Amino acid sequence: MTSERQAPGIPRSSGTDRRGWHLLEPAELLRRIAEDLIPQFSGVFGPETVHAYVTDAYERIAAEARINNYLPALTAKIAHAALVQAANQEKDVLMTTVPEVLFVCVHNAGRSQMAAGFLRHHGGDRVLVRSAGSAPAETINPAAVEAMAEVGIDITAEVPTKLLTEDVAASDVVITMGCGDACPIFPGKRYEDWALVDPAGKGIEAVRPIRDEIEARVKTLLAEIAPV
Repeated sequence: MTSERQAPGIPRSSGTDRRGWHLLEPAELLRRIAEDLIPQFSGVFGPETVHAYVTDAYERIAAEARINNYLPALTAKIAHAALVQAANQEKDVLMTTVPEVLFVCVHNAGRSQMAAGFLRHHGGDRVLVRSAGSAPAETINPAAVEAMAEVGIDITAEVPTKLLTEDVAASDVVITMGCGDACPIFPGKRYEDWALVDPAGKGIEAVRPIRDEIEARVKTLLAEIAPV
């Protein structure tokens, strides 16, 4: 085990998204995000190191952010991923014993969000789930939200996020849906490309069969990577 170090890196989070946080001054925003992450890495990284990762994450995305409302969630997400990766690789500490699955589509507004919703629903604490897009939309596809609500899964709070190399690096399984070329390849990971119809611009009647196919694929994947 090495001693803790101050390392800039690319962070990611378990997804804290507090309403109104985007209105805070940057210093206060970063302090609150770090406070949320510090308990998760107690005994591995000290508060100063966690704050350094959060600050680095914020600086990397703030200049390109189109909508400030999403900055807290994105900063926390990226910071968490980098901290987990650093802990696993440099501290010789395995922060998670469950597989991490990343779903990627172009806009992160429909297919990947539905897949992530189903895997969280069916997998529970047996898996860690994230999603991202190569060219994320500003909002979730309302038809996808409605289709998922019909089967009792609420994805209204999800936010389309930009695919980062660090997201792929932190994952064990990467499922692409029409944007395979946008995903960097790392050895030792499982990659799949699901040929699914894009629900963008389609009504609920057209989205339902896409939803059902996604659920079937998710159940198959779950049985393979995290059987009961």
